[in-house]
Amino acid sequence: MKPLAAQEITGSWATLLLPIRPDDSIDYGRLAAELDVLVECRPGGVYSNGTTGEFYTQSEEEFDRINTMLAERCQAAGIPFQIGASHMSPQLSLDRIRRAAQLKPGAIQVILSDWVPVSNDEAIACLDRFAEAAEPVGLVLYNPSHAKRVLQPADYARLVEAVPQLVGVKLLAGDEAWYARMRKLRDRLSIFVPGHLLATGVTRGAAGSYSNVACLHPLGAQRWYELMQTDIDAALEIERRLIRFINERILPFRSEHGYADPALDKLLGAIGNWANAGTRLRWPYRWVPPEAAEPLRTIARQMLPELFPDSPPQPDH
Repeated sequence: MKPLAAQEITGSWATLLLPIRPDDSIDYGRLAAELDVLVECRPGGVYSNGTTGEFYTQSEEEFDRINTMLAERCQAAGIPFQIGASHMSPQLSLDRIRRAAQLKPGAIQVILSDWVPVSNDEAIACLDRFAEAAEPVGLVLYNPSHAKRVLQPADYARLVEAVPQLVGVKLLAGDEAWYARMRKLRDRLSIFVPGHLLATGVTRGAAGSYSNVACLHPLGAQRWYELMQTDIDAALEIERRLIRFINERILPFRSEHGYADPALDKLLGAIGNWANAGTRLRWPYRWVPPEAAEPLRTIARQMLPELFPDSPPQPDH
């Protein structure tokens, strides 16, 4: 596909959930079936190798095979796609970026050099070299809350000025003052915020989300985003219930039991039950036992029937 400009990167994007066998290998058959479902749901786009895609555990051969599958299916279906080419080593990330660019994604997602926090000049130097390797494809900077350097609006302003090929950011949302500062960059950056906060984000200028809600159900997440374009009040009401579900039913797995964020996203996928990705993570990370999804599936469908296309309407929430 052609490289995407900032204004073309919008909507609810769904991630690949990596199916892992008991021997710690990747189940490519289940991954292919998952891709078929995602293509059928037709989200705003599909992306690989965020944190949930467990990019930090993959060999280079595995990286190439996963992303070739993604590219072939999305190009055949006319679905926008992005490749996550991140690595903790900037040298290995450069190699991934060069190979990813050959698959002609809409954009390539990257992280800043990760082991030692980068200075402003080092961040620019990092992205400048990444942009050169990705040419002509633009970069989307993934800057999660656990990054060694969590950037602020002024940092993004410096980066986009220094590296014009930076077309998007994937980050945590802030308060109204944070959005006001980020809105000044909307003409040059696609601003993506967490999925369960997307309705509020849309009212404040966000372009979309690389969405944890799509982990729960990609079609439900896409329809919720479409609702934001026609009835934002109804979409905000769904968001309030969604936040309550996440806070009460999902986040305790992290705060009380110590599971990492990828385990929570795979749990959401098991609750949604739209693909057979499983909850298992690659060694050495712990995963939520799959049987935990069953009672939560009933609760999710009761609280959020709009996100499950096969659920009947509920009179009360």
